[in-house]
Amino acid sequence: MFDGLLLFGQSIVRFGTPETIAYALLASLVGVVMGALPGLTATMALALMTTLTLKLPPSQALLILICTYVGSIYGGSRSAILLNIPGTPASAAACLDGYALARQGMAGRAMGIATTGSVMGTLIGMFFLAAFTPILGGLALKFGAYEFFWLALFGVIIAGTLTGDDPLKGWIAGIAGLFVATIGQEPQYGFERFAWGVRDLAGGIQLVPALVGAFGFAELLTAMRRRQLPVKISAFDTVIPKLRDVTQYWRTILRSGLIGTGVGIVPGVGEDVAAWSSYAAAKRASKEKEKYGKGSVEGLMAAETGDNACVPGAMIPVLTLAIPGSAPAAVLMAAMIIHGVKPGPLIMVENPQFVYDVVAMMLFATIGILIYGLLLTKALVQVLRVPQHLIVPIIFVLCAVGSFAIAGRLFDVYVMLAFGLIGFFLRHFGYPMAPLVLGIVLGDLMEKNLRRALILSDGDLSPFFTRPIAGTVAAMIFATIAWKLWSLYRRPVKREVGA
Repeated sequence: MFDGLLLFGQSIVRFGTPETIAYALLASLVGVVMGALPGLTATMALALMTTLTLKLPPSQALLILICTYVGSIYGGSRSAILLNIPGTPASAAACLDGYALARQGMAGRAMGIATTGSVMGTLIGMFFLAAFTPILGGLALKFGAYEFFWLALFGVIIAGTLTGDDPLKGWIAGIAGLFVATIGQEPQYGFERFAWGVRDLAGGIQLVPALVGAFGFAELLTAMRRRQLPVKISAFDTVIPKLRDVTQYWRTILRSGLIGTGVGIVPGVGEDVAAWSSYAAAKRASKEKEKYGKGSVEGLMAAETGDNACVPGAMIPVLTLAIPGSAPAAVLMAAMIIHGVKPGPLIMVENPQFVYDVVAMMLFATIGILIYGLLLTKALVQVLRVPQHLIVPIIFVLCAVGSFAIAGRLFDVYVMLAFGLIGFFLRHFGYPMAPLVLGIVLGDLMEKNLRRALILSDGDLSPFFTRPIAGTVAAMIFATIAWKLWSLYRRPVKREVGA
């Protein structure tokens, strides 16, 4: 514990320079603005910022990305409360009570509650990130190729199960992502797969252009398809939260922080699930159930605490297992790899300081959202008045330039456009994006460990099931699939009238 505090203190001192603080505040502001604008998700913000930070030193680049991540998840509550439009999917739960409070003339109080919940949730998640990462890192050292194969598959299956109404569509999207990861030269013999004689395809699909397309260009196409309604921002009172709102609902804050962190640890689930899970748990335990959906302070606090606690929670599997806990965390993990940081079981052995660097970065991001949430709310909400026809071309140019800047190849721009169109049509037919992205991210890890495991066992499949940890994860995968298929089988069939 003392060693951890010492390392954390060193990280605070190292990032406490004026230049670094300025980067943190600016990145948090960018995150809040992009999160507040409907249609610009946290994943999209991270994908764009990754392309803009390639030339920076790794520590500054990752600080900017983490502050953008935290700020964008928080920023989504602004439009959710004032417009009843979630700025990010994670803020959908905040619409229920936040907008109801705004219609009652308490928009300022609602935004103060959202700020308080966001800050408290992030702090709770940071505590568990600092406390559990070294422990899980030591446990992860016991994982071998067999365990990592099943764990990668488990992440795709769970993401497909929990990020949509239909698990079959989620699994199809995840399998499609795994297929995309196999395009190019296979890792052992360099044999070209699915390249069809195209030299650029032989090098594989780069992760960042695919993410920028799936979460950037596809979001733009979806936003353009929707008609933008006139923006009417309600007048609001003071945003300084009341001490009573914090002390009265301390149990809700603690419970939602724990739920959000726990959901974040599960690979591929994400902040929106954390928000809804925290909201549902708070409603079940509440003595004021009748207020939920009609302007419940407790409900808004639970939703905002849960989704923000998920951010540091999602970093725990990234750092210990190299498996992202959410779609934005997948982009962040890709950025870490680009900047030379190798997340995974060996990080506590090779670079233990980096874990506490991440905690320090999140602390600076939390300070940033606290400042913007309490002091600059009236100025920041004006960004909601910016018309869509001005935002769309700017974001598209950033998508194209950022994709090209990765390797200086025009082919990557084509990849971005292709994945944007694919993502747009998949969304239209109800296929979630998180499993697709997670499949692309985890496909390489899954294939390499499958090959390594088969070499170690000389082609014998039994160790995949007889080793304790591998067998347990495999059983969880099969149980999840069986349970979801049984739920689909038991689901009543809707019949049309007159059929």
